[in-house]
Amino acid sequence: MSYSVKSYMIKEVNTISGEVTVTEAAKTMAEKDDGYLIILKEGKPVGIVTERDLVKKVLAKEVNPTTINISSIMGTPLITIDPDEDLLKASEIMREQKIRKLPVVRDGIIYGILTATEIANKCGAYVDSTVRDIIRWTAPLGI
Repeated sequence: MSYSVKSYMIKEVNTISGEVTVTEAAKTMAEKDDGYLIILKEGKPVGIVTERDLVKKVLAKEVNPTTINISSIMGTPLITIDPDEDLLKASEIMREQKIRKLPVVRDGIIYGILTATEIANKCGAYVDSTVRDIIRWTAPLGI
């Protein structure tokens, strides 16, 4: 069983240009129903906006969402992880950075996104496969 990020990531990623307004981005986010958008500049990922960003940076501050671009509220620099990195490393990054969504990027190309929800959904399978690996590695030879 592989414990690499690419085995647990979601391959379909929601992206949008940083030039759109917050209102347009919020509508796209609502259509996708995933709670985030990766912001692209010239086709490269440069930031992320989550539902939390909309609440804290727009609604709570009473900013008019029709007058500002989504890039003005995006989280940047974009914290990412390589698809071949270990899932435990990804979990550490998410905990240390206090993020719930971790884009999977290599050489400026988005391969997917790892979310806390996806990790939780697959946690049982991960624990089960880890226990099996431990038993296999520690079992005496010939048994």
